[in-house]
Amino acid sequence: MMTNLFSVFDPSTSTNLSLNWLSMITCFLVMPMMYWVNLTPMNVMIKTLLTAITKEFAMLLNFKTKNFLWFGVSLLIIIMVNNSLGLIPYIFTSTSHMSITLSYALPLWLSFMLIGWITNFNHMMAHLIPQSTPMFLSVFMVLIEMTSNIIRPMTLAIRLATNMVAGHLLLTLSGNMGQVLSYTKMSGVILVQTLLMGLEIGVAFIQAYVYATLLTLYVKEVL
Repeated sequence: MMTNLFSVFDPSTSTNLSLNWLSMITCFLVMPMMYWVNLTPMNVMIKTLLTAITKEFAMLLNFKTKNFLWFGVSLLIIIMVNNSLGLIPYIFTSTSHMSITLSYALPLWLSFMLIGWITNFNHMMAHLIPQSTPMFLSVFMVLIEMTSNIIRPMTLAIRLATNMVAGHLLLTLSGNMGQVLSYTKMSGVILVQTLLMGLEIGVAFIQAYVYATLLTLYVKEVL
């Protein structure tokens, strides 16, 4: 009997060791080197996926930020793998914790801000006041723009974590209903869980894309 609904997101194990965090590196253990060296179906699929993702991110960047192309692609793949692994039973979802999502967003956002203020100071100052802003509103617009920039890493982290938690909670709630339902009603619960799993697969990929895309746009904005 589950005593706490959020206990499914507890990283501790029965041995009181936080071994569930190892799920973040599981992808490197299940991908043998031959998948990357030989021309196998897995290799072809990965290359096709990388090509499509690279073209998508290339359209978001300009000439100055083209060197950040593989940064966005790599971040997308890392988050996508972690989100997808969390859908497998008994595998810990690392991206459902703010400690992970904020660890991705905060250092990267801070690095972009430092690069922008050091290398492109005039552009960063001009960005604080939108064009055609009345003079008496300039101070307020600066405060608003600074606040919106400061909360960006927090909003990125919260968006990813809450979306992963929400889907898993729905699956957990529907799964716990099976203990008190008849076989006829259980078939309906299984159908609902199947639909929720399909939705969660889509959320896992979409949220990874949104997370990486927003950080890539932040790079384009400061340079």
